Amino acid sequence: MFRTALIAFFIGLCLPLAVPAQEREFGLSSPEFLEETGFLNFLLPRFSLKTGIRVGRQANRGEVVFSTQSGEPIMEGLEEVFYVRFEGGGSERQRHAQRFVDWLFSDVGQRTIEQFSIEGEQVFTTIEPKQSAEPELVFEGDPARGEAFSFANCGRCHVIGQNNRMNGIGSTPSFSLLRGLPDWHERFSTFYVRIPHPSMTQVEDITAPFSPSRPPANHPLRLTQDQLEDILSFVNTLQPADLGAPLIIHQ
Repeated sequence: MFRTALIAFFIGLCLPLAVPAQEREFGLSSPEFLEETGFLNFLLPRFSLKTGIRVGRQANRGEVVFSTQSGEPIMEGLEEVFYVRFEGGGSERQRHAQRFVDWLFSDVGQRTIEQFSIEGEQVFTTIEPKQSAEPELVFEGDPARGEAFSFANCGRCHVIGQNNRMNGIGSTPSFSLLRGLPDWHERFSTFYVRIPHPSMTQVEDITAPFSPSRPPANHPLRLTQDQLEDILSFVNTLQPADLGAPLIIHQ
């Protein structure tokens, strides 16, 4: 009798620990005619199987809405363009909803949408997301000052233009070649941390002074942030080198 009571006591201690796990789910709203095609019965289980997140059908109350009126365009078919948008936010359900939308726009999600068919005919064609326009680079420096500074200082190693096209070091890329790289702005903006520049370059209020025990081997290059902006303004005016083939960028 005592043994039975003891076992029951320990079971009672353990019971509060056995709390049910929070269900991973969110709600989805969609036009009735889309539901009637069987599309959601095809789509949603494939997402849930991949992620373990359950999608509930909630008319007018879902965290995600399929619509024919507003949102991010996702697919077209049935003589309609379909959009997807969020409703509400900040909750755990919203985070699951975000994962669903990310999946819809992923390669896997897009293929899944296009695999849905009725009587062997593909129903929907996905719509590629619009690419954000590249932000226009704006420079506030003086290109003429940047050109003069570049010829006087960078021309020791780089070909800057026609005036020093026979100078420079053969293994060092010209300014025109660097200008042709898609990340040229980042490269010039941070040139002072790219080998071999750290050992001989100082930018006022940015880089640390040279160590007395390791002075620069070459004549040091010192410049201000304004002079760096002048260089960027000058390089922006250069015609990128045409090498006749895509450039291979080595990080």
